[in-house]
Amino acid sequence: MTTQALPTADPDAVYALASELRELLGPRRATIEITAREKASIDGSPLSPVIAGQYPLGLADLVAFPASADEIAGCVAAAVRHGVPITTRGKGTGNYGQAIPMRGGLVLDTSKAGKVVSIEDGLLTAEAGCRMLTMESAAREAGQQLWLYPSTLQSTIGGFLGGGSGGTGTIKHGPNWDGFVAALDVVHAEPDAHLIHVEGDAATGYLHSYGVGGVIARATVRLEPLQDWTCLWASFEDFHDAFAMVRALRQLEPLPRLVSADPPKLVGPMPESAAMPKGRASLRTILDASTVPAARTLIEGAGGTIHEERTDPAAPLAVSMLSYNHGVWWLLESEPGQWFHIEVAGEALIDRIDEVHQVLPGAVLHIEAGHTVPIGMLACRYSGPDDVPTVMARLAELEVGTHDCHQWYVDREVEHVRQLALRTDPRGLLNPGKWKPEDEPDRPPASAFYGS
Repeated sequence: MTTQALPTADPDAVYALASELRELLGPRRATIEITAREKASIDGSPLSPVIAGQYPLGLADLVAFPASADEIAGCVAAAVRHGVPITTRGKGTGNYGQAIPMRGGLVLDTSKAGKVVSIEDGLLTAEAGCRMLTMESAAREAGQQLWLYPSTLQSTIGGFLGGGSGGTGTIKHGPNWDGFVAALDVVHAEPDAHLIHVEGDAATGYLHSYGVGGVIARATVRLEPLQDWTCLWASFEDFHDAFAMVRALRQLEPLPRLVSADPPKLVGPMPESAAMPKGRASLRTILDASTVPAARTLIEGAGGTIHEERTDPAAPLAVSMLSYNHGVWWLLESEPGQWFHIEVAGEALIDRIDEVHQVLPGAVLHIEAGHTVPIGMLACRYSGPDDVPTVMARLAELEVGTHDCHQWYVDREVEHVRQLALRTDPRGLLNPGKWKPEDEPDRPPASAFYGS
């Protein structure tokens, strides 16, 4: 990947903007202090040795912490008037370079705009910085639940919609651009920027596009009636049996909310738990309570051992925090810089798993039940950036869909988002550096991770 040589923001403009933002937000919520700037200039990209090997990629000139949707709009308007680039972020947990300010300028940290605005039948409206855990808890109190939430519940709704994709609930509802969002209040890069309300299809260009077409300030997302969930932790001597059980549990009705499995290599670095014995493959699932007897029969009939069963509200959170890329995170914590991963999808993850594991020596798969096909994270030993296209090509021969998470370019409905950005950000101030240069090779879109 080419690291683009992009100019930094004009120092005089940054100084003037900092003064204006202190007037707007107060002196404690707009800062040019170096520690805050450095913290705001990193995201989840240390998970990628490809990206980490290219650091530093950008440093914020100042950081602002708006505490409401209206303050978000005010910050954007001020930055546009001064011609200062704007990179918007929530917690940055699931981003691989997309939240790095590659032209310096303003990092707009929306995490203090954390209010649940309203809950009605089937809908919840929250400000961009509202944590997904807060939203799920508020929905539960109203007898409802979110359609889906990311594996890291400390993530914010704005960050999840702007940079994330799927998680707990994806089995039933797909990724977050597939009907989860009913409406958005967004802010365009205009000197008199204000909240603009968009609904339905008009909102899709702002999803998983890293804020290049507009800043998400508030979101209305879909709820459904609350279900009684039971979480099971099981283990298998042979990981093949655990992986096959992911497919079997995916067939239950009502559908599970999550089904994850890992071979012993990935279980090893995870936190110690009697429910996840070392040396055995682990299976975790969030099940509708009515399907638990059938699930027990399936698991035990396949030689699995059920170690724990929980029905408390915190249990799904515990299961979620071991799904998607969390297993890779624990592996990298135990062996820093030694691994990279590719997002993968397809029935071959179960039917041809031994071949999948042979694409590079030592490769190991974390698997999830997906919306249409199994999905997962294939972790491989890292020797250099060329490993990524090599593995993707070998996986394509096995009919495994792939998504390259070691890049920061817009990779969903690119032309639609580009046309949106031409209208909403004519000066190119919103998260610059996130468009793929013409000399870069094309890569599979984000939707490839979901089998589409």
